Amino acid sequence: MKPTLLALVALGAFSSLQAGGQQPAPSTPPPRPQQEIFELKISGSGGGPPKLAVAGFVPLSNDAETVAAARTITDVLWDDIAYEREYYMIAKDAIATIPRHTSVNDVPLDRYKELNADGIVAGTVRRAGNGIVVQVRVIQVASGQSAFGKEYTGSAGNPRRFAHTIWDEMYKQQLQGRGVARTRLTFSSDRDAERLKGPVNRDVQEIYLADYDGANPRKVTNTRTLNITPTWSPDSQVIAYTSYRPSGGAGTFQDIVLSYIETGARTTPANGDPQKQNYLPIWSPDGTKIAFTSNRDGNPEIYVMNRDGSGLRRMTTHPAIDVSPTWSPSGNQLAWVSDRTGTGRIYIMNVDGTGQRVLINEESYRPTWSSEPFNEIAYAARSGPGYDIKVYSFQTGESRRITDGIGSNESPAFAPNGRHIAFTSTRNGKVQVYTIARDGNDLRQITREGNNKYPNWSMEPK
Repeated sequence: MKPTLLALVALGAFSSLQAGGQQPAPSTPPPRPQQEIFELKISGSGGGPPKLAVAGFVPLSNDAETVAAARTITDVLWDDIAYEREYYMIAKDAIATIPRHTSVNDVPLDRYKELNADGIVAGTVRRAGNGIVVQVRVIQVASGQSAFGKEYTGSAGNPRRFAHTIWDEMYKQQLQGRGVARTRLTFSSDRDAERLKGPVNRDVQEIYLADYDGANPRKVTNTRTLNITPTWSPDSQVIAYTSYRPSGGAGTFQDIVLSYIETGARTTPANGDPQKQNYLPIWSPDGTKIAFTSNRDGNPEIYVMNRDGSGLRRMTTHPAIDVSPTWSPSGNQLAWVSDRTGTGRIYIMNVDGTGQRVLINEESYRPTWSSEPFNEIAYAARSGPGYDIKVYSFQTGESRRITDGIGSNESPAFAPNGRHIAFTSTRNGKVQVYTIARDGNDLRQITREGNNKYPNWSMEPK
């Protein structure tokens, strides 16, 4: 028996909602940049990718916090740069044989020339009052001149943020691109339910957020009910999600909750109740509207409302089930899933509801639309007993499979630059979040504790 669309979008069993919530701690302010040097571009020879050495960040103060910060910045920056695959990264063990510099201006270039490096990233970290000062310089090896250089001051409490900031700004200046190092993922997880004594209640899932690579996870909700399908607002200040709320009796109902990350405030703009359930929210590109699914008129249909709940418009009118909307980058179109042909297909329409037509004519679910310049739709397509992630190109009108058929791969979400996709997979047993490049390379596991579902990528750096 084929599963229904509602089952496939994770609207699982009802559970009781306990009052209460958790206000996330305010995030650490980002490091403040000071000096700027933008001169040259690091390029490779023969048209190949540049060979880059991360010489490391040398602690100029001997206290344990500064030493640890220098080590963390070095390691995280290397990983951030490698993630985008724009450079050929010279191995850390080769770099370890070269004497350390004592400032960003005394890097032994001759030793790096022996490694055929085109560019070097070198830095220092020193104590300054209650914080630290981080200097970084990117050197063109052939000339010895600076291609990028900055000085940052800030707290030593989260040295990863220095590394993320350096790479995002270096990526913008050197490659004219948009990095993801300071972006975050949100997802639902039952990891707390697994820590409870006795049988695990799979109906309890909370919303979490973490760095793009899975580090620094923290809880957004603490209601001990089912909270799923989180999505970031374009300014990365609010997470909209589906929550099972108490109905006043023995059951619960689905409604959309907006959680304001910095303040902990929560609102329910769709004003759901047991007869008017709302779920699967997704923000418009300008952050002023939310598309979602609701059964308020008796059948699951696609609706659009302003973020405060006003201006409600019904977008679909069909006896079949219509779910999982996603916005085009321009905000002028919506794609969604309908079982009008018996199984899920991805449809597309104009934002006024006109021009409804089938876009992807195979069994498919959970579409997500990437930003420009790629303008693609990733989705989960039936592949044997499970699903694989495919990417549809508007330019070619064709889809390509980017996962390998291992486990069931579902719930794709594009990175803000469109170069990477987060998704869930059962390839290692439990449901975990992974990322993969849009060309199907560089698969990475992001979560490891509990079962984790419905990833969504923030659009702006933290």
